[in-house]
Amino acid sequence: MSPIYEGAYDAGHLHVAVIASRFNATIGKRLLEGAMDCLKRHGVRDDDVSVAWVPGAFELPLAAKQIASSGEFDAVVCVGAVIRGATPHFDYVAAWAATGIGEASLETGVPISFGVLTTDTTEQAAERSGGKAGNKGFDAALAAIEMASLMAALPKPKG
Repeated sequence: MSPIYEGAYDAGHLHVAVIASRFNATIGKRLLEGAMDCLKRHGVRDDDVSVAWVPGAFELPLAAKQIASSGEFDAVVCVGAVIRGATPHFDYVAAWAATGIGEASLETGVPISFGVLTTDTTEQAAERSGGKAGNKGFDAALAAIEMASLMAALPKPKG
């Protein structure tokens, strides 16, 4: 039988960075709290977590790429909220945040999770940052833990 690769949730050995968007700060803080709760519950020591604040979701990819490129972290968690307004600005910011974070992860080989809410209303964002729909910051941190573990277990590229 061929090997089956899966990530684990024991994160006591991981060094993780969490990058939070300051725009829509109330939501961003709640997402950050969710991410920190997840990391702590899964064994990441306080000393092994770094937090960086950026002005908005548009700036998340650049910070994520630089932090991931440092070689100091096993995973990066990006959190924030882009809430639809009356102009197409939402579409550009949300698309760049998603694309840029994905590109940063692929370019660096470091798992970078996407905990950026893209909602139509502030109420929807509140529901997803600790309300009825849970906390997507927690979920993003959990994905980062699993991916860091999986990447360590996967065969390494030849080169």
